[in-house]
Amino acid sequence: MQLKNHARCSWSGGYFAKLIEAHHFIIGKYTRDEVKPSIDVVKKLATVLDTTVGYLLGETADQVLKDPSMLKRLNDIMAIPKDEQDHIIYTIDAMIKAAKINAL
Repeated sequence: MQLKNHARCSWSGGYFAKLIEAHHFIIGKYTRDEVKPSIDVVKKLATVLDTTVGYLLGETADQVLKDPSMLKRLNDIMAIPKDEQDHIIYTIDAMIKAAKINAL
């Protein structure tokens, strides 16, 4: 599990443990991959680290899927009517195409 990123936050193991309501010694075990956390703990970790469960589990093939703000945008799009979704996707596709052309 990709928990080593908590070091980038300059948090102590004790502080980090408090945030996820766990004992401080278990954080070290998670970091060293000595113990695997339950899915409930992984959900808490993802929330505290502002990432996704998939990213913590190593599913990093697609950068978008580890970015919670992008996932929220995709979920927001999925929540609107289909015809409006189509317009948004068409606009996004056009903007991506223009950015690629400008990058040449």
